[in-house]
Amino acid sequence: FAALNTVEPQVLDLTTARIFEADKSWAKERLPLVKDRVRAVLDKLSAYLGAAEWLDGAFSAGDLLMVSVLLRLRMSGILDEYQTLAAYVARGEARPAYARAFAAQFAINAPSAS
Repeated sequence: FAALNTVEPQVLDLTTARIFEADKSWAKERLPLVKDRVRAVLDKLSAYLGAAEWLDGAFSAGDLLMVSVLLRLRMSGILDEYQTLAAYVARGEARPAYARAFAAQFAINAPSAS
């Protein structure tokens, strides 16, 4: 639930601010505020994860969701500010279950070849 209800809304807000609102007169003032909100949730997530490999002991569907949400931050550079979370994302991406889930999702959303 944290991935979709706590972290993702802040990440999506950053995407909105960087892409869809970039041409607005107030965009330069808003972007730092949005980034601060992203960092606030990442501070808590990073502290919660600590030195653990996964969020709830063993790798789970929660990790699949959280890694997918955090990946959206890669292009912003914010994920790189959190070495614990960057390593967590790398571990998640390396899991066969993640690769299968990502491939399945891509297959559904990929444009058809016809």
